[in-house]
Amino acid sequence: MKAVLLFLAMLACPSWAEDWPGAQWPVDTSTFDWQAVDAYAFPPRDAERSGVRTDALLIIRDGHILHERYAAPTGADTPHLTWSVSKSVLATVMGVAYGEGRFRLDDPAARYYPALQQHPTLRLADLLHWASGLAWQEDYEYAPLKSSVVAMLYTRGRNDMAAYTAGMPAARPPGTRFVYSSGDSNLLAAALRGMLEPGRYADYPWQALFNPLGIDSAAWERDGAGTYVGSSYLYLSARDLARIGLLMQRGGRWREQQLLPARWLAFNRTLFTSAEPLPGEANPGGHWWLNQPLPGQSPPWPDAPLDTFAALGHWGQALYVLPAQKLVIVRYGDDRDGTYSHNELLKRVLAAVAGEGR
Repeated sequence: MKAVLLFLAMLACPSWAEDWPGAQWPVDTSTFDWQAVDAYAFPPRDAERSGVRTDALLIIRDGHILHERYAAPTGADTPHLTWSVSKSVLATVMGVAYGEGRFRLDDPAARYYPALQQHPTLRLADLLHWASGLAWQEDYEYAPLKSSVVAMLYTRGRNDMAAYTAGMPAARPPGTRFVYSSGDSNLLAAALRGMLEPGRYADYPWQALFNPLGIDSAAWERDGAGTYVGSSYLYLSARDLARIGLLMQRGGRWREQQLLPARWLAFNRTLFTSAEPLPGEANPGGHWWLNQPLPGQSPPWPDAPLDTFAALGHWGQALYVLPAQKLVIVRYGDDRDGTYSHNELLKRVLAAVAGEGR
């Protein structure tokens, strides 16, 4: 009887049987052949900044480091610019706020950010789907004069990025179509402030997420209005970003604490089908990217499991989570020509893990 009770207790508290990173990550000493992975991720670099240019590659299985490699000047403790990986981290911070009962997905965004009063039907769920309906052009260096995001980050909008976005006209009804928008993410960052008690905003990402996970490398820039640039400007070491991946891989739980509600994770990982397929890129969920296929389409990454999901950023930044394989992969890069393939890296990592001990 005592053995049965002990077994039931272990099921109720699965963290007893799990390893978690403390100040350092546990290391798996199993034998793997990473040659094909490294050959793809770390080819010789040329002076033209072309081809695949990986700054960091970190592969975690079930809370243990399997493989880790860096290219100078990046190292294990280097806070790296994550670009749009910031968006999914913002969504994770908001998931903690959701669990605290601070908002509902169907709430109008203007309730928390009054500058959106001219868009009264825009919901928080629409922003999380990048489906605000606001006119937006997400081109970067390839069309800077027409780019909404360049204007928001560097010129007309830099002093108050959310206000700049809120001032955009409506191009379509909210929630009807996915249009990738860094502006939507910065509206969420502004709405988060409206959900919190006065004086809590500046420390909230640390109190809600970074401190519980033991993240100590985080630096998150704010605009002239003091709003976090949730779209783009979070810096994290690869090992610290992997902590967020492990949190997601283990169902929003960190040790004995359930930081993210199951309903929030289900929203993150539910496909938003009002989108057009982007070759080689993943499909939108709730501010995370999914390998689930859009209706009538193939999976974006055919050699990865369908339940793979990711946080992705400009120039090849990526946090991949493969739940069934208990894998978390962080890849930082400096890719400028679009040759890097998410599918190719994942295919090679999966092959290396499948060939363990050979």
